[in-house]
Amino acid sequence: MQPLENIRVLDITRALAGPYCTMMLGDLGAEVIKVEAPGSGDESRSWGPPFVGAPYAQYPGESAYFIASNRNKKSITINLKNPEGQTIIRKLVEFSDVFVENFRTGVLDKMGLGYADLQKLNQRLVYCSISGYGRNGPYADRPGYDAILQAEGGLMSITGPVDGAPSRVGIPIIDITTGMFSATAILAALRARDLNGEGQLIDMSLFDTHLALLANVASNYLVGGTPPRRYGNAHPNLTPYEAFHARDRWLVLGAANDRQWESLCQVLGCSELIDDIRFKTNGARLANRESLLDILSKILVTRDADYWLELFGKAGLPCGPINSIPEVFEDPHTLARNLILNVDHPTAGSVKLTGFPYKFSQTPAEVHLPPPLLGEHTSEILVDLLGYSVEGVALLQKQGAI
Repeated sequence: MQPLENIRVLDITRALAGPYCTMMLGDLGAEVIKVEAPGSGDESRSWGPPFVGAPYAQYPGESAYFIASNRNKKSITINLKNPEGQTIIRKLVEFSDVFVENFRTGVLDKMGLGYADLQKLNQRLVYCSISGYGRNGPYADRPGYDAILQAEGGLMSITGPVDGAPSRVGIPIIDITTGMFSATAILAALRARDLNGEGQLIDMSLFDTHLALLANVASNYLVGGTPPRRYGNAHPNLTPYEAFHARDRWLVLGAANDRQWESLCQVLGCSELIDDIRFKTNGARLANRESLLDILSKILVTRDADYWLELFGKAGLPCGPINSIPEVFEDPHTLARNLILNVDHPTAGSVKLTGFPYKFSQTPAEVHLPPPLLGEHTSEILVDLLGYSVEGVALLQKQGAI
């Protein structure tokens, strides 16, 4: 048994935020029906190389990008611009618990597939709308792109070298976290439905997610009134708490309180700094950050990273190497936590996917379906779930509805 067994999700999202959300629900046992455009499908199918599997349609295979966020789903192709295609969506809604979409605000309303339309068909439907800027406000009609949101929402202004150019985060962090927040919101709405019997509309946006992610940085500004600035790899409220170069490689080291600062001084053999008025408290260390970092850097560069990391670990200090991605996936802890999954793919054989971040003692997440081929389950869903005949499916295809 899985937590979301008997929950059906109708997913008409593409790219990353929406697919990541519905993948999480599928991991936890929901049946996810992914609706894609005939012939092309989710545009992220083409976002490679690398690709896996056999060529099909116009693609050389499934992109690694696509398979990263589309396991545990069935794929059906439906032309949403076709009246018969829209009818299929409405029929599927009657059998669904959750509807997730990430079209620009207002697009589905024009097709008769907005919340007000679908709620009439199924009052228990949880309708999650994911957009760039939400369903109201002066930017509501804009499309949402992760890199643009990282710029507009302030993240790039606080990321990157102190005196260098603003930088985006190395992953599409706004898309991914919007998907995560959306999954959480859907679970809460399903729980509310358990209590009152009714579904509801969830309005999610990349913009709102971004501001929520600013967390302590936003609070520093809202409370203190001082605009945040870039600190490179340093912490705005603590020091030392950043990257240092040892003799052979980079590591990250922190002292989150005065007790850890004293331990650090003892490990580094500079216990005289403990009572140095410039560094005795965190506030003093922040005021004298540059002098402190200069002293520590000159000590740390004298030994290899592993030497320091062993000493810091024994002293209970926050520390770790700055690993490359290959090093991360070769790490014994990665293997111990089952964070690499080998999944059978219809045309590629066994493919590797990142593992589940959620660990349940009684109802574990599972891979029950590999990332689907485009339209792989169209006939199955139309015939077995909606009751179309084989001839009816052929007619829909002829009409350009699927």
